[in-house]
Amino acid sequence: MPRYALKIEYDGTPFVGWQRQANGLGVQQALEEAIARLAGQREVRVQGAGRTDTGVHARGQVAHVDLAKDWPAHKLRAGLNFHLRPRPVVVLAAARVGEDFHARFSAVRRHYLYRILNRPAPPALDARRVWHVAVTLDANIMHEAAQALVGRHDFTTFRASQCQAESPVKTLDAIAVTRSGEEIHVACSARSFLHNQVRSIVGSLKLVGEGKWTAGDLRAALEARERAACGPVAPPEGLYLMRVDYASDPFRDVAGAEPTSDGGARGGGS
Repeated sequence: MPRYALKIEYDGTPFVGWQRQANGLGVQQALEEAIARLAGQREVRVQGAGRTDTGVHARGQVAHVDLAKDWPAHKLRAGLNFHLRPRPVVVLAAARVGEDFHARFSAVRRHYLYRILNRPAPPALDARRVWHVAVTLDANIMHEAAQALVGRHDFTTFRASQCQAESPVKTLDAIAVTRSGEEIHVACSARSFLHNQVRSIVGSLKLVGEGKWTAGDLRAALEARERAACGPVAPPEGLYLMRVDYASDPFRDVAGAEPTSDGGARGGGS
């Protein structure tokens, strides 16, 4: 059966997360239903690169699916987008890939962005797409403190209690905290993330930014290797899965698809 990679954008607000679940609609289920309607297949299974949580968004989720017949990539993309309406899910690109490609296990790096709206007034246009923090945050201090998290560490402190990863040890390749006008952006890159790792880190960095924690407090929280040492977990609505990198970009030759950079398996840093 021919295999296709899909690059997907979605608003996570109405979904119970990426994964198909019994308690509501997942993005995975929405895609599988659209594929079934388009291709006429009863058995459809979409595999995603990252299991984002309820309310978490994506600008560059990647998934793969095996179809019963060959489809021109542009027609597959257009057909899926038609059948996905009116749900807030869009296939940005589709590409034929080899049978050895796996959206989750072939990924070499995942990139997440967390958006904090840092102003007194709450959001109107970006409601449910940013975390509103009214107190002024110091992005420079947050960035400096965050560098202690870069590298290979036991991230038990920043791991959800229900995380199913075999080990709490992960390698955080990079983290950057920057200010852009009224927004503070926290960008994290790693091969894979623990459940709620990014949101846990952002919640603790917020304490640093408002002066309640020092950089030493953040480092001590990491070294404690204890969930109770974590600050409040940031809400899901500010988190975006931005991009997934592969050794060979499956969308390299697809018109209109943004290229991945050089070189994440729960891949969900949500």
